[in-house]
Amino acid sequence: MANAFFSGIKPGNAADPGINSQIGIIDLQNSSSKVLIISDLHMGCGKRDDLAGNGDFLIYMLEHYYYSNGWILVLNGDVEELYRYSLAKIQQQWQNLYRVFSLFAEENRLFKTLGNHDEDLIFEKNYPYPLYQVLRIETSGVPIFVYHGHQSSNVYANYNTVPRYLVRYILKPFGIKNVSSARNPHRRFSLEKKAYAFSVENACVSVIGHTHRVLFESLCRFDFIRYEIEQLCRDYPDLEERKKEQIAAEVSALRTELSNIKRSERKDVLRKSLYGDELPVPCLFNSGSVISRYGINALELNNENIALVYWFIEGKQRKFVRQGNYRIEELPGTIYRRTVLNQEKLNYINARIELLGNKSG
Repeated sequence: MANAFFSGIKPGNAADPGINSQIGIIDLQNSSSKVLIISDLHMGCGKRDDLAGNGDFLIYMLEHYYYSNGWILVLNGDVEELYRYSLAKIQQQWQNLYRVFSLFAEENRLFKTLGNHDEDLIFEKNYPYPLYQVLRIETSGVPIFVYHGHQSSNVYANYNTVPRYLVRYILKPFGIKNVSSARNPHRRFSLEKKAYAFSVENACVSVIGHTHRVLFESLCRFDFIRYEIEQLCRDYPDLEERKKEQIAAEVSALRTELSNIKRSERKDVLRKSLYGDELPVPCLFNSGSVISRYGINALELNNENIALVYWFIEGKQRKFVRQGNYRIEELPGTIYRRTVLNQEKLNYINARIELLGNKSG
């Protein structure tokens, strides 16, 4: 591929020492360790702080569920919102969250990649945590590369000063939120397609952020809902009456969710959601973002499995979760809830990559 970033991180390629020197390694082989991946916190300060709505929720979740249970924490870019705020102001506003980050860091369980909104951290001499362009997670199934995703755009890779100036000095004073790939369906798809092509070509998995759009096995939520509805319809005729009522309610909730997605996405982008492949290679994942008004999306993985999880506040969850057949886990004594939306074995993903990717064809 022409993109220098992808050439630099290509497995077995040391063409770009500058990029390779910024690759962190997490080795899960022969290990019981578990990894949480979240991205796009956009920590700021003041009334227009993107994280304000979920900040306390995130702090509690990280400290009392993931840290206390020995997880490794990966922050995959755009953690600090440096387009609009200074690091000093962000650190002052989010002292408690940095305290939790430091709990992980003190036990070598924190890994942090750079995004386009926080890449200026490399100029901060006293920044307390190591910073990486890319993480490589070694598993027994398939190599996993974790990077923010903006690097696949030549605009962000080469001219990031321009959007930073636009947001901080022109849009912020008028109260206009970030203008980025997260708000442009065509740009989102273009970035995803490049990351997908890199992963197919190199028989690996990429985990990105940046677009705020959840992806699991190269499929967006729109694709999964269609498949879920199809499966429910197949099961429906053979069920007892009580179960049929539950299935009918679940299908209704999923159809509502599907309609909501269709309203927020351009139709031509939805038609492209399989990246032009009749059988998409399950090599691209996106943890979504932490700043949705409906809750927090994240990816969890170990040496054998990967899962897309959804954290929410009781009463504020998406309708399809409330009416669907999802097992809800409660954090004791709180209104915070966790559920697994999708999960898969890494050796199955690796098999599909080998059979459907370039090596088979």
